[in-house]
Amino acid sequence: MHTYDAQLAVGAPEPLPAEVALDGVEEFLFTCVATPSAWPHKPTTFDFHAAEGRSWRLAVDGDGARSTRIPEPGATTGGESDAAGASLHGTAGELVLFCYERIPAGSVHIDGDAGLIDLLRAWEPEE
Repeated sequence: MHTYDAQLAVGAPEPLPAEVALDGVEEFLFTCVATPSAWPHKPTTFDFHAAEGRSWRLAVDGDGARSTRIPEPGATTGGESDAAGASLHGTAGELVLFCYERIPAGSVHIDGDAGLIDLLRAWEPEE
């Protein structure tokens, strides 16, 4: 992210390498978003689908937020419903830039309830 930010500051951001971006999405979902703080809204899930073939599911509810990898878009994780509240699709680079709020939600394709994305971005867990 720091390299991207520096490149952006001089007006010439380069695309993130795919493997770096894939690792960045996973790191964000498994560390930055993971929390035992209760989600203050109706429980839901968010699916993140990278064009490079990797997907993740972020589940949020009264027990907090936790992420898992899912084998492919539309796959279920441990008996959960197939349909996510919102699904985000893009390149890994677009997804990681979205996660770190470097690009707006309109920069990725969203299926489902786009309003949930606003709730997720506004959520500030206590822990």
